Amino acid sequence: MKTDEAKKIISLAIDREVESYTFYRTVSDKVKDKALKSLFNELAGEETKHRNFLQGLLAKGVTTMHFDTKNDYKVGDSLPTPTLTADLKPLDGLVIAIKKELEAMQMYTQLAKLSTDTEQQLLFSQLATMERGHKARLEDIYTNMAFPESW
Repeated sequence: MKTDEAKKIISLAIDREVESYTFYRTVSDKVKDKALKSLFNELAGEETKHRNFLQGLLAKGVTTMHFDTKNDYKVGDSLPTPTLTADLKPLDGLVIAIKKELEAMQMYTQLAKLSTDTEQQLLFSQLATMERGHKARLEDIYTNMAFPESW
């Protein structure tokens, strides 16, 4: 993979992390439920960690990254997302957050598969696992809010 292509992919990933951070902070500022506010603040903090990791990759120099370009994994296909707004009902906000985490998980999974460097594979796999954990938590909350038990 050419250095410019790798830089573009990582830069887009950084943009996605910043977008997610902004979304989570905005929603956190607007929701009244303390548990939901805390969850969105925590997710915002996680997105900051991911951004810092990716910026570290760029700082190290993308030329040190090793990717297999024999296959087209269509990493860029999953990058575009709809515009996020915080003027949503809580359930709608959760749905967008779930989709956002799914896209991030898929992106990092593809980057891990594309990488030929063991350390990079591990790091991208760890990021995918973190996003999967965020998605699972959000889905649990959504399920409990959307389908409360009735007695």
